[in-house]
Amino acid sequence: MKVLFIGDIVGNPGRKAIKGILPGLKKKLGIDVCIANGENAAGGSGITYIVAQELYKSGIDVITMGNHTWSKREILNFIESDANIVRPANYPQELPGNGSIIFNASCGKVGVLNLMGRVYMDSIDCPFKAAERELEMLKRSAKIVIVDMHAEATSEKCALAWHLDGRVSCVLGTHTHVQTADERILPFGTGFISDVGMTGPYNGIIGIDREIILNKFITHMPARFEVARGDVQFNAVYLEIDEKNGKTTKIERITQIIQEDEL
Repeated sequence: MKVLFIGDIVGNPGRKAIKGILPGLKKKLGIDVCIANGENAAGGSGITYIVAQELYKSGIDVITMGNHTWSKREILNFIESDANIVRPANYPQELPGNGSIIFNASCGKVGVLNLMGRVYMDSIDCPFKAAERELEMLKRSAKIVIVDMHAEATSEKCALAWHLDGRVSCVLGTHTHVQTADERILPFGTGFISDVGMTGPYNGIIGIDREIILNKFITHMPARFEVARGDVQFNAVYLEIDEKNGKTTKIERITQIIQEDEL
């Protein structure tokens, strides 16, 4: 099975890049399943129904989330009815939405699990224990399981990957918006990368207008963030996974810069 996982989509620039690049890339690589982190897809924070539908129409099959899941309150109106949005499984269980799903791809079933780290982030339930709980259910139906570990600390992402090595197909880090160069396959067949990166403005600071961020660092005054403009970067990872045993056999980073006038 050929899987494409796209790093955090940021605002309208990120969505434009998806619309322009994704159909051709999926065809070129023969992608069976396309997953993307969409927690910043609407205005740089959160997601709306219209934005989710736009991403699906552009070729994304499953949308994972993170610490900005609830930034647009509108999500409360549709997260229960959208079977392909996955929010962190270690949020309190009484919250709406699913922490994991089974996606029925044309060539087989794929489990998708979303977790959120706790180091330098919100104090929520343990992602390691949540993973154990969700995997018990997912593995009954799917040999292939993709994990989006939305976390700040590289150590926490790496620890989860080693903890789950051989039990999931891959652990892919998101959240920092900076693609790392440590992609690898662990000894028992789990693919790993600390952070897939970001699909959004290239000349901002992690997607936000750099003047706003610079002023905040210099003055320590609160500021309203705005998505940057200009050229856009596309970050993703491409994986090949053995359908028979769920192990990753290939993992490669993808990065591309798109000029503003090409969007």
